[in-house]
Amino acid sequence: MQAPKSLDALREIAESVAAVAAPDVTVLVGGRVKHMTRTMNDVLGDSFADVSATLARQKSRVLVARGPKPGASSFPRRQEHPDLGLTLCAHGAAFAGTKIDVGTRTLLGALDQMAPDAATALDLGCGTAVLAVLLARARPSLEVLAADQSAAAVASARATAEANGVVDRIRVVRDDAADSFPGASVDLVVCNPPFHVGAAVVTTAADRLFAAAGRVLRPGGELWTVYNSALRYKPALARVVGPTRVVEQTPKFTVTVSTRR
Repeated sequence: MQAPKSLDALREIAESVAAVAAPDVTVLVGGRVKHMTRTMNDVLGDSFADVSATLARQKSRVLVARGPKPGASSFPRRQEHPDLGLTLCAHGAAFAGTKIDVGTRTLLGALDQMAPDAATALDLGCGTAVLAVLLARARPSLEVLAADQSAAAVASARATAEANGVVDRIRVVRDDAADSFPGASVDLVVCNPPFHVGAAVVTTAADRLFAAAGRVLRPGGELWTVYNSALRYKPALARVVGPTRVVEQTPKFTVTVSTRR
């Protein structure tokens, strides 16, 4: 396997493999030296008796793990957020884990302003489903959908919905940029798009999600999104969704609402 960026993702994979592996299994974890740390050895060592590292070759190396130590999985993790009355669940590869990232918290500040007459809402790129769960809890009559292309995010979203007593009110779907949703089918889209791939700042993922929102929104529907202020997405939002206004702007984050033409 290729070493994942997240130590929790590595831990969950190691636990899962150790639980089912033959006693003589060999696990090879490869990665670029600059992205690998001694802590990765320690994480693997919790699930395998023998962990070693090969010499570096062309700026990469391999960790070798043998001797599985089967045990119960420690995932999904759970964390209480008393300020929101929220229990957050996360599998290892889920973005932000059991924490709530600053962008999501900024968008939550506008929750009560979002499309008050909406009948259907979609949390697009839902991650652990913080937005979907709090929307469902605040508006009992709202049909809430949550979609993400990540299997870890989808599993985390379902666990979070169940932990907060709204599992019967949120439909969670593994989906890439709302491909499985019909056009003009929802009234409200909320989205905290990713803007990093590794250490690089990119706009590709956000552009795809914005275009998806424009497609699935009904005329007059709203897209509420938050993004790094330095990225200045407002012109792109106006182009692919419709008229866009800034609701809140800080040196770090901008919240906008775009209305579908």
